[in-house]
Amino acid sequence: MKKNKNIIITIAHLATWVCFFLLPYIFFPQSKDIPFDISKYIIILLIIINLFLLGFYYLNTLLLIPRLLFKRKWLLYFVCIAACFVAFFYVPKEVAHWITGNDEETIRQEIVQQHRAEREKARLQPTDSSKQNLATHKTPPPIYKRNSDFRYFPGSYAVFILVFAVGTCLSVMQEWKKIEDHKDQIEREKINTELSFLKSQINPHFFFNTLNNIYSLAITGSTETANAVMKLSSIMRYVLTDTQNNSVSLQSEVDFIKNYIDLQLVRLTDKAKVDFTTEGEIENKQIAPLLFIPFIENAFKYGVSAKDASAISIKLIIQPTSVSFSVTNTIVKADHTMKDTTGIGINNVKRRLELLYPQKHRLKVTENNNQFIVHLDIDLV
Repeated sequence: MKKNKNIIITIAHLATWVCFFLLPYIFFPQSKDIPFDISKYIIILLIIINLFLLGFYYLNTLLLIPRLLFKRKWLLYFVCIAACFVAFFYVPKEVAHWITGNDEETIRQEIVQQHRAEREKARLQPTDSSKQNLATHKTPPPIYKRNSDFRYFPGSYAVFILVFAVGTCLSVMQEWKKIEDHKDQIEREKINTELSFLKSQINPHFFFNTLNNIYSLAITGSTETANAVMKLSSIMRYVLTDTQNNSVSLQSEVDFIKNYIDLQLVRLTDKAKVDFTTEGEIENKQIAPLLFIPFIENAFKYGVSAKDASAISIKLIIQPTSVSFSVTNTIVKADHTMKDTTGIGINNVKRRLELLYPQKHRLKVTENNNQFIVHLDIDLV
């Protein structure tokens, strides 16, 4: 994957530079009247300018920016850029002169002489077209301006600034993206570590309460002890294997809740009524494990009584893109509200919801009319 990405980047660089190098030859005004020596000088000069810009781009992006700009050696960085810019004034011209044997002064004189010869020819042959040419040639040649440096590529200095700006901006943006990706990776690792820690807190807390229930059955010699052990075995298998994944099937979570409720019902009397219902299509739905059980666990812990009538209602409504979960239980002791004693189980699930479903869940806990109500909505997409 990384190799293919590098190949694509290399091809993109080559295509960009090829297009960039072709621009002067596409837009440069070619004249049949320009002598061969001058055309050769122009072509060589353009090639050298392009090679200089190519070398400067990678010098800037691969060496100067990483070693100077990103290390906050700003003064030295701008000194190096200024040196490259000054070199750009002289190096291409000198190299073109060395290759072709022509220089700016020689070519200037050739252009002036050619210009004068064309005017003289037009004067001796005063046709309508030549008169128009004569009027046009009263001005200096368009590629020559008196008292100014001779420039065959007058936009090259602006292009140098453009190459510098594009290279610097791209490098800064890539470095910024690299830093942001690193921050995201650290944050993901932090979240995964925190989730693992929260999950490890849930498991002992849940098993401790369940084993207490089975212990009570064993002491009383209940015939339900063996069945309770089997259900606990199924619960342990689910918690120790399936919940190691980031998500589980909603059907597995529902089966887990049913087994838990069955274990709790073994120790309850007829005064406690427990109702668990599901609505909607449960198949092919995925959800984070162990999100609902802390609320159910606290409902059994604080909402049932062996002496007084009590009730727990658990409802799970499955929509195509969301799940709605609610638990309503009787408050057994008026002076002992659940809102203040929900314990680490509910606190953990709140934190897990913040990490796993940010901006995709709504949790509401209320207490009224001697009832404690928990309502949780989770968006699955």
